[in-house]
Parts: sequence; structure tokens; C-alpha cells
Amino acid sequence: MWPGLEVSGVVSAIGPGSRWRVGDEVVALLDGGGYATKAAVADAQVLPAPPGVPLVDAAALPEAACTVWSTLSAARLAPGEWLLVHGGSGGVGSFAVQLGKALGAHVATTAGGPERAARCAALGADLVIDHRSEDFVEVLHERVPGGVDVVLDVVGAAYLDRNLDVLAVEGRLAVIGLQQGSRAELDLGRLLSRRLTVLGTTLRSRPPEQKAEIVAQVLRHVWPLVAGGQVRPVVHDRIPLSRAYDAHRMLASGAAFGNVVLTPDRGPSQQPDQQPDLQQD
Repeated sequence: MWPGLEVSGVVSAIGPGSRWRVGDEVVALLDGGGYATKAAVADAQVLPAPPGVPLVDAAALPEAACTVWSTLSAARLAPGEWLLVHGGSGGVGSFAVQLGKALGAHVATTAGGPERAARCAALGADLVIDHRSEDFVEVLHERVPGGVDVVLDVVGAAYLDRNLDVLAVEGRLAVIGLQQGSRAELDLGRLLSRRLTVLGTTLRSRPPEQKAEIVAQVLRHVWPLVAGGQVRPVVHDRIPLSRAYDAHRMLASGAAFGNVVLTPDRGPSQQPDQQPDLQQD
């Protein structure tokens, strides 16, 4: 499997009946293969590049937008509810904080260290918990005594029990990542007595029809928020594709806040003002 699930760039060729034109600036949700200077993608998984966002930075939008929108929709997040986003300084987390606020929710998030916590607050989070010095369960019991309505979790097994601890009655836990394990013991009695829901979801393995529907929903519901400036891509750095290893090391070290975007290497014939075909996140 070739890596890269999202790109931005300029359409260079189309198939029969395509709704796009050569020269259109677009972003796309791929099935893989984004670590390249050109990529092929199904017509229905392409979105217009949003106005007001540099095309290079727009590469950081498709996967996060589709992941967060589809997950919060499945979790039935409603205006006025509390949303807890774990890892608000990550690429998906930074998008989720902004989208949750734009949808009218109260947003709490976790981040590591005072600086990252402050940047999450600047994104609009109502409550930021520094997981290096604070226990998110204790803080939420104090600050949101009724519990949060939705938890967006990238940690997995290590946080299962603690996530259930902070949920309100009829709360929903949405697991989208397994950074700290895939197996944990679940007390079903807690789910029954408080009518809780635990749901798991991923984007990459979905069939094309589902991806097309998610992309269409993102175009209708999320893209106007991006165009209006309520939700923006958070880009930590832009690194040439030939240094993808360095980009991965940056992400693994935890140094990046938000996304790291890979850009095409400049060849001898490419002038500084020429538009590259694709950007990859």
C-alpha cells in the first residue's frame, strides 16, 4: 500500500463524464498513493479547493474533514453539547476542535504542555487540559460535572475506562485511533445503566460509495465553514517529498502542531512561480 490519503493540486486529466475541468484547483480524498507528484482519484472523492486557503495548505483538509465530520455525525453531536477531543494539537484533533465549535458545541481538549495547550485554546477550545500535568478525568469531573456528551478518541485501549468515566448519561464514545492499544476490558454494566454508546470508525477501508457520500456531505456542511474562516487547516511545516522520512520523524517525535505537508521537489525545469501538480499531507 503506497502512503498518502489526501492531496491538493491542479487537475491535469479527466475521465469521461467528469464534473471537473483540466486546470481546476482541487483537493482529494485518495485510497492511497498520495506520496507522488501525480495521483489518480475517483471523481466523487474530489472537492474544489476552498477559497482563501493556499493550495499547498489545502492538502491538510480532506482526510481530517472527512474523518471528523463523519465521526461527529455518527456520534450525533448537537449544538450546546460538550465534546472532548483527545489530541487537540494533532492534525485531526486541531480540525475537530474548530469544527466542534463551529457546529455550536462546547469543546474540551487534551494537549501536552502549556504552549500546545495555549494554541489549542486559540483554536477555540473552551477547556484545555494539559495531559502532562493534569488528569483529564479529574478536571472534567470538576469543570463539567454532568459529563461530556461525545468523546473523540485517538488513544484507544489505554483510555477506554477513563473515557467512559467522563461521559454524561447517554454519552457517546467515538474511537478513531489506537495509539495506545487495541484491547481493553469493557464493563457492559456501565453502558447499560447510563445508556452509553461506544462506536468505532475508520475512513481508509470504507467502500467508494461511502467515501463519495462523506465527501458530498463535507462539501455541503463543512466547506462553507472553511470558506468563512471558521475552520482552517493547521500546518506546522511544509517539507519536500524527498524528505518524507524527516516529516515522519517530526510527527513521531511529537514536535509538530497540526499537520506536516509534503510538497513536490523542484526539478531543474520548474521555476519558483510554477504551480506544482500536487501537495500531499
